This record gives sequence, C-alpha cells and structure tokens, in this order.
Amino acid sequence: MAIYKKIFAYVPEAKGYGYLSLLLSVASAAGLVAGYYFVYCVMVALIQEGNVAHAMALSIRAMITLTAGSVLYFASGIASHKLGFHVETNLRKKGIDGVTKASFRFFDLNPSGVVRKTIDDNAGLTHQSVAHMIPDLGQAFVVPILSLILGFYVSIRLGIVLVVLIVIGGLLFKSMMGGETKFMQIYQDALKRMSAETVEYIRGIQVVKIFGADVQSFKALHDAIHDYAKYAYAYSKSCKLLYTAIQWLLIGVIAIVMVPLSLYLHRVGDMRSFYVELIMLLFISGVTFSSLMRIMYSSMYIFNANYALSNLEKMYDDMLKDKIAFGTKETFDGEDIAFSHVDFGYGDKLVFKDFNLNLDGGKTYALIGASGSGKSTLAKLLSGFYKIDGGDILIGGIPLSEYSEKAVAENIAFIFQDPKLFNGSIFDNIAVAKKGATEDEVLKALKDAASMDIIENLPDGIHTLIGAKGVYLSGGEKQRIAIARAMLKDAKIVVMDEASAAIDADNEYKLQTSFKKLMEGKTVIMIAHRLTSVRNVDEILVMDKGKVVERGSHDVLMAKDGYYKRELLQYNTANDWRINDERAL
Repeated sequence: MAIYKKIFAYVPEAKGYGYLSLLLSVASAAGLVAGYYFVYCVMVALIQEGNVAHAMALSIRAMITLTAGSVLYFASGIASHKLGFHVETNLRKKGIDGVTKASFRFFDLNPSGVVRKTIDDNAGLTHQSVAHMIPDLGQAFVVPILSLILGFYVSIRLGIVLVVLIVIGGLLFKSMMGGETKFMQIYQDALKRMSAETVEYIRGIQVVKIFGADVQSFKALHDAIHDYAKYAYAYSKSCKLLYTAIQWLLIGVIAIVMVPLSLYLHRVGDMRSFYVELIMLLFISGVTFSSLMRIMYSSMYIFNANYALSNLEKMYDDMLKDKIAFGTKETFDGEDIAFSHVDFGYGDKLVFKDFNLNLDGGKTYALIGASGSGKSTLAKLLSGFYKIDGGDILIGGIPLSEYSEKAVAENIAFIFQDPKLFNGSIFDNIAVAKKGATEDEVLKALKDAASMDIIENLPDGIHTLIGAKGVYLSGGEKQRIAIARAMLKDAKIVVMDEASAAIDADNEYKLQTSFKKLMEGKTVIMIAHRLTSVRNVDEILVMDKGKVVERGSHDVLMAKDGYYKRELLQYNTANDWRINDERAL
C-alpha cells in the first residue's frame, strides 16, 4: 500500500517493526480461527459424540490457541506502537529542524500557534493511525477468509450462509463508507479551523473579559463550531440506518431465524448437527462483524495518516520556500553595506523596486518614516531574513548570499522591538548569543548594557528563572536583557527595530546608555520611532514608499525644511501640548 511507503520513508531504521507487526497480526488471526476450530471440535465431541474426556482435551487446545492468538495480537500492537513512536518522533524532529531553517516569510504567513499545532497534532495523528492500522489490517482481511474456510469445513450450508452474510454485510459497509473520504476531509478541515479559531479566542481572553463578550461575538469561532457540529451530526445520521442494518444482519437475523429453523430440524431429527452449526454461525458471524468494523476503522486510519502526512509535507515544503541559499565564505571582508538594484515584495505588494543605498562601515544610521515606508523590511533584508527578488545586497563588497549562514548570524545582531525571552534563566537567555559563554562574560555584557540593577533585584541573580516563583520582567527590562545579549554577541553590524518605541522614561534613559556602549566601533542601523533619539547619529535616512527621500545629519535635514523637519516640529508640538495640558490640570 502507498501509505506504508510514505510512512517507511520517514523511519528507514524502524520499518522492521511494521513488517513484524503485520506478520504477528496474521499469525494472531490464524491462532484465533484455529481456536474456533477447536471450539467446533469440542462441540462435536460433546453434542454429537457425548465424549466428555475428548471434549476436555480439545477445550485445552482451544484455550491455548485462542490465548496464543490474543498474545500475538498484543505483540503485534507493541511492534506497531514502536513504529508509531518512531514515526511521530521523526516527524517532530523534521518539523523542528524545518522551523530552525525556515525563512522569515514562512513565519509571516504561519503564526507560531499554527506551526506548533500542525506539527504536534499531525505527528500525533500519524502515530495513532500507524499504531492501530497495521494490527487491524492483518486481522481484518485474514480472519474472514479463514473463517469462511472453517465454515465450509463444518458444512456446505454454513459456508453458503456465511458467504451471503459477508457479501451483504460488505455491500452495506461499502455504502456506509462511500462518502467517508470526502467527509473525513471536510471533518478534519472543520476541526482544524475550529481549533485555530479557539486558540485565537483564548489568546484574546483578556479583551473578551474586559468587554464581556461571548463566543457568539466572535463570528469566525461561532461559525467554525457550528460547521464542525453540522458535519459530524450529518455524517453520524447518514450512517445510522446502515450501521443498524449491518448489526441486524450479522447478529439479529440469526436470532430471528433460529426458532422456526429449530422447529423444522426437530421434526426431521437433525437437531445435534444443527446446534453445532448454529453455535459456529454465532461465533463466525460475530467475528465477521468485528472484521468488517476493523476494515472500516482501518480505512479511517489510512485516511488520517495520509491527511496528516500531506499537511506535514506541505508545511515542510513551505518552510523551504523563499529560503536564502547561503554561501561558504566564513568572514566578512568589511562593514560597508550596499543595496544594489534590489527588488522585493510581500506577495503582490511591492516594497522595493530597483532600490539602491550605500552605508559606510563604522557609522550609525537612523531610519525614519511612516508605517509601511519600508524601514523594517530594509533592516530584515540586510539581516538575511528574506530572499530578495532581484539585485544584490553587499557587505564589504561581497553579496550577502556568498557568506555562510554562520557568518551572517555571527556578524549581524538584530534587536527586535518586542524581544523574546526563553523560559529559562537570565544567564541562559543571554548566553545563547555566544556558544560556551562563561558567567563572567555574561556579567560583563550585563554591566556594559547598564542592566546590573535588574540582576541585583532578582532572588538568584543571573540564574533566576524567568516566570518562576512570580519573577517577571517589564518590557523595558526585557529590552535591556536583549541589549546585553547583543553585547555578548559582539557583532560587527547591529540592527535595531524601534527598540525603544514602547519604553517608559526611566528605562529609556538606561537604554540610551546601553545603546551608546553597544554602538561603539560598530555599524549601526536603527529604526527610530522617537525622533528625539536620532539627533546624534551620523546620518538620518527618511524613507517613503520604499525610497530614501531625505538623507543627512540632524543639522543638515533641519536646514532642508523637508519631511524630517516637519515631523520633528509636529513631534515637539505634541509633547509641548501634553506638558502644558498637564500643567493646566
């Protein structure tokens, strides 16, 4: 089967468990049917021959073979679960490896919650399918065949009855499963959509509580829940009559025909053989019903496995899209930066077209401009976050794509507006910037970042776990820890994306002190939200619609009477208005 090839491709080291599980499942089916054969022999010895001693000996054989069949099925389940765990583990590993290598554009299109859920849930779904599919498939197809052979061995009429029951039961099952693949696709998509909307609802629970909103206020979540309920109910209702008919056919019909048939056979004097055949019919029809159910569940497992693997493989492919193909050069030849005829856009939205810009090494630059002007995109392109659509970005005269990924990571530090800290100690969060960093190096980085006051107020110093025992950091403190991390990295080029945009006045002063230390001897590109923070940079670059429309120092731009001067005057007017307003109060 194609699904096995797909599964085994992810676990070449463990596919033996799959073959072993299938072999044990077939052996289990043979053991169970052999047990029913000995049950038949016991009934013949008791009912037809009246030989109790022989029946006792045969019953021991029946018990042994039935027990052996159960044990083999259990062993088959162990082997399939081992395979399932290997599949789940390898799929998660590949997912995590893909996350570390994925382009930033991938994360723009796929929120972290969706990525986690896709990897986690589908890997788990694959494990569930693999663990139960193989043992059930072996028994589902082997047991009916061997049971039919046993039925004809008992008597021709029993075999014919079983053939009729299996054919009719199979047709009913086929009718019930006819739309299963289509439904399962709709069902899984509805479940996925409902789960995603539920996550968004929970993420915004603070807003929900503040405004007293309920689930019905969130149309997307409300519709997702109702769609899921509608599809599940409709399918369950469509299966009701067919499922009842199958149970009636394989179990109920026997009870219905048993009374008149018993009366008839009593008159012709063939009761003993009839009782034996009737009991065997009860046994085999029950086993046949279970086998048909296993076939139905196996088809569901196969669909789930295909669905999960398709979702994961699509995500794996998406992770590799737009990924920069780095080169092999391990060291930067300089810090001069040049954007040469660069084209870049997000989908159909073009940000840069034939964009050119030169920045000298060792200088500090500030990017300002309205939202959507291209400031953050420029910074991210320089850091190798996105693959450009055309042109070149050069550092030290060498295209960025010719440097190794390690060289880019070691020589360019990026400080985000909203820095992320791991659930670990302060030491771990800073030391991640430099492999093998010592405690002294981390402390020096904190001191250079003017952040020792944070450590002094923590119970365990730099080994304090963030979030443990009620220890939390403010936005400004997190930003200063991020500065210390960049200090430890000691990269040649530092990019700061509005690093002080949401910082209070006290922390802003401390951050400015940190920035001055961080900028020493480096090429710095800072995206500025507060215009008062860019007065002392070497050059200010004013961006608008993907172009640099003004460039120069604070004094030069103030003399031009352009965008920068107008924005700065408006900024100062707004601040003066707030101060005067407060005094008036």
